[in-house]
Amino acid sequence: MARKNVLSNLMSPASEKLTPVNPVNDEPRQHVTYKGIGALGAVTRSIDALAAKADAAKEIEAKLTAGEVVIELEPDQIEESFISDRLAHSDEQFRELVEAMRVRGQDSPILVRPHPTKSGIYQIAFGHRRAKAARLLGRPVRAVVKALTDRDHVIAQGQENSARADLSFLERATFAGELEARGFDRETIMAALSADKTTVSKMLSVVNRIPKAVRAGIGPALAIGRDRWHELATRFDTPENEDKAVEFLARERVKTRAPEDRFNLVSSHLARKEAPEAVARPAPAEWVRKDGPVRASIKTTGRQYTIALKSADAAAFGAYITQNLDRLYEAFRTENAQKSGD
Repeated sequence: MARKNVLSNLMSPASEKLTPVNPVNDEPRQHVTYKGIGALGAVTRSIDALAAKADAAKEIEAKLTAGEVVIELEPDQIEESFISDRLAHSDEQFRELVEAMRVRGQDSPILVRPHPTKSGIYQIAFGHRRAKAARLLGRPVRAVVKALTDRDHVIAQGQENSARADLSFLERATFAGELEARGFDRETIMAALSADKTTVSKMLSVVNRIPKAVRAGIGPALAIGRDRWHELATRFDTPENEDKAVEFLARERVKTRAPEDRFNLVSSHLARKEAPEAVARPAPAEWVRKDGPVRASIKTTGRQYTIALKSADAAAFGAYITQNLDRLYEAFRTENAQKSGD
């Protein structure tokens, strides 16, 4: 008998298998007309998009925990997932979560599985921040326990996190890279991120080309999208740019900036071309008349020859040379011709 997917009875019966040629079909969307235009309309659409993301995350959680018994676990019975899906957490958002749980408790349970190697310990699929907040408050954690394989675990973790509005492109790409490094196939990565083959390929291109130390030095950079990360990734086709970027990101004035600022700064730093080394030029030659009334400073750059006269009658002597340039040049050519004939 074929192994039954432990998540199959939790998701919608109409859901289709995600393949390279069969991306997730979008639900029919209602047409929304925005009364506001310009800046007001953009703000309205942005707020609606964030709300839709939050609703989607809640819906996925509801499907994954539907029909299951919620139990309470002590914080020391719970470990984080075996694979990280975030680079950093917002301190402000976490403080807000702690305060909300302090006032009204834990609204929704987290999803855990029995630890594959440790008896009595559970591993988080999603809900890391809620578990951390409960630990800080000294309270038990409300959780649903499911027996998940590694594949089912990362799919549940990835789908729940991908639906959230505060997950950046780099964090999604990093999650994809860690899944690939642990041997998960492309189909599993696509399912975990609810992304098609092309999108996943671009994510992996970014994390495989930008060194880990550089990605960590920049941070999540929520406002930086796929195209700009891809542009930065091309800079590391030049091997020496890795050390150059790591050194730059370690500077104190850069470390204290926001992730988006660090991204922009290091991008500009790597795009800046090194100034060519100055060519050493010979010191000017000097001609001095024996009796001293006239002296000349002589400079040559290969195709240019400059004589600067310095004396009381420099202007008159210079005018004389100018008036006799034709005669001087003819004398020069004649002398050169004679030397060639010798």
